[in-house]
Amino acid sequence: MYPTVADVLALPVFRQGGPRVVAGSAGLDNRVRWAHVAELSDIAHLLRGGELVLTTGIALPDDPVALDVYVAELAGVGVAGLVVELVRHWSEELPAALVEAAAGRGLPLVTLSRETRYVAVTEAVNGLIVDAQVAELRAAERVHETFTALTVAGEGPETVLAEVARAVDRPVVLETLAHEVLAYDAAGTDPRELLAGWCARSRAVQLGERTGHHPDTGWLVTVVGARGHDWGRLVIVHGDPPPPRHLVVAERAASALAVHRLLGREGDSLERQAHQAVVGELLASPVPSAELIARAEALGVPLPGRRLVGAALRPVLTGEARAASVQPLLRELAEAGALALRRARVSALTGTVDDSGVRLLLSLSPQANVDAVLRRLGEEIRQGRGTGRVTVAAGSTVDDPGGAARTLAEAAHVAAAAAHTDRVPERGFHRLDDVRLRGLLELLGGDERLRAFATRELGPLLARDAATGSRLAAALRHYCEHGGNKSAAAAAAHTSRTAYYQQLARIEQVLGVPLEEPESMLSLYVALLVHDVTGAAPPR
Repeated sequence: MYPTVADVLALPVFRQGGPRVVAGSAGLDNRVRWAHVAELSDIAHLLRGGELVLTTGIALPDDPVALDVYVAELAGVGVAGLVVELVRHWSEELPAALVEAAAGRGLPLVTLSRETRYVAVTEAVNGLIVDAQVAELRAAERVHETFTALTVAGEGPETVLAEVARAVDRPVVLETLAHEVLAYDAAGTDPRELLAGWCARSRAVQLGERTGHHPDTGWLVTVVGARGHDWGRLVIVHGDPPPPRHLVVAERAASALAVHRLLGREGDSLERQAHQAVVGELLASPVPSAELIARAEALGVPLPGRRLVGAALRPVLTGEARAASVQPLLRELAEAGALALRRARVSALTGTVDDSGVRLLLSLSPQANVDAVLRRLGEEIRQGRGTGRVTVAAGSTVDDPGGAARTLAEAAHVAAAAAHTDRVPERGFHRLDDVRLRGLLELLGGDERLRAFATRELGPLLARDAATGSRLAAALRHYCEHGGNKSAAAAAAHTSRTAYYQQLARIEQVLGVPLEEPESMLSLYVALLVHDVTGAAPPR
């Protein structure tokens, strides 16, 4: 908002006086808050800092010690510079003591070789300052209008951060209080450089105020959230000390983000959205980009040099839950998974990429016991409240980010196949070798030829059940699941042997095949499994 000493010296009214910088040239970037004419040698106690002091030198002492004290006092209160006219007191050059004192303290010292109307100088300088202040106020007003419109429209983090980057022309990052990156706008810079080592860099930036500038890093930081309910920080990666308008941008953007979170509290949290976006891109990227890897690390989940394991959490839905929307249940399950990961102190990405369940990508150290981690994770999730029955499945362990998509997809495939069985392996979670035939049918579930086979095998039986209300398909399932043992199947069906044997005879009559033949039983059981994986399973 304020001009520099160099800006002031470039004004026409100053150039007419023949200005020459004789000391402290490194301070020409000092900001000039006001131009002040002062002939007294003890003027410092009346100044506030940032003034450009103009003097003819007529009242200044010639004693070297007194001149050193004079300069020391001016530098001590933070004046921007000192201008001395070489007309009345000193006509050729300034005393060496004055020049040396200014040079030693980095105070810009300027001489004017011709008589100069200081009143014209102060008018020009102070007018320049006032004009800059008015322009800054107008810019701040536009900032208020812009972010008010974004708040009213309920715009999300991406739009808000894009507006911040446009307004300040600097990269901007929204992070949690744990320093995990939720969203960012690199403002045209390399995102990899912006996010590299973000968590460690951000932890080192601590301020004692809600909005402030960190001089060591150049970051402008403001806290996001209502007082007492803060949840994040907005970081503008600034270099120089920011002008007041940038502080206004940061604070208004933080307000817009806080309101958006309050209005959207029924949906996924920003943390879940950030994780979900990375998981979705990993699934779609056979070779993850360097930026995607940097985004994962900025969320506290490093991928290179780690053991990566995909996991899937799939809720076991009852009839009522199956008919209702599963999104609230999946959000609850995702939060339960994230809580279990925090309790187990495991870094992982958590995301819901479709309606089938929650995907996790665990990032473990090379020395970690993968099975032990997965077992504990499954126990933590099942003990969590409100999640109901959950199928926990895991993919293969990979050692490279390029395998992330494969292990995530494998885990989802295993969970889908395992969801149709009540058996839980002793280890507490399912792997590919647990699902066997169900796993194969799950992979082929979209093939119309497989569906046609199941319809040919079971069509008459399903039609009979639909027409008469009988439960022959359920009786057949018990028979197949118990390997043709009629007594065990009758007990599982809670039916007397006589009644159950009559059901089996009726099944053979409807389908026209003998159930005792191994191939018949196998074909019918495969058809039942196909109906399981295609979502049109007969009654259990």
